[in-house]
Amino acid sequence: MKKILLAVLALVSIALVTYLAGIETAPLPEVAQDHAVTGGRAGDGVIEQAFQSRRSGVQVSGDGEVLKVLRDDVEGSRHQRFIVRLQSGHTILIAHNIDLAPRVPSLKPGAAIEFHGVYEWSAQGGTVHWTHHDPDGDHEAGWIRYEGHVYQ
Repeated sequence: MKKILLAVLALVSIALVTYLAGIETAPLPEVAQDHAVTGGRAGDGVIEQAFQSRRSGVQVSGDGEVLKVLRDDVEGSRHQRFIVRLQSGHTILIAHNIDLAPRVPSLKPGAAIEFHGVYEWSAQGGTVHWTHHDPDGDHEAGWIRYEGHVYQ
C-alpha cells in the first residue's frame, strides 16, 4: 500500500511540475533494478529530463567517461567525487560515499564507468549520490561499476 501511495504521489508531482513548467514530457523509462544498466542514451534521457525539469530524488542508471577526479569531500560522511560526461554530452558529479562503500581505486580521467544512484538537480548538471548499499535496508542500493568490479 505504501509503494502504491508513493507511486501516485510521484505521478502527481510529475504532472504538477510539467504543468507549472509549461512543457510536455514523456513518461520516464524504468530504471534497472540490479546490476544491468539501462545504459547510454536511455539513462542519459532520464537524467536529461530530470535536469530540464529541475527534479531531484530520481533513481537513475547510466554510464560515461570520467572527465575529472576531484578531492574527496571530507565534511560529514566522506565522499569520493568525480565528474562524468554521459554519451549525450551532459556532465554530472558523482558523490560516492566511502564511509559506506569501498573507494573506486585508480580512477582516472578517460576511464569508462557505469553507475546507479539518486539524481539531485543543480544548475551545474546535477549530482548522483546513493551509489552504495543502505545499511538500514530502507533505500534501493546503488553502485558503481569500474573495470569489471562493482563498488557498493
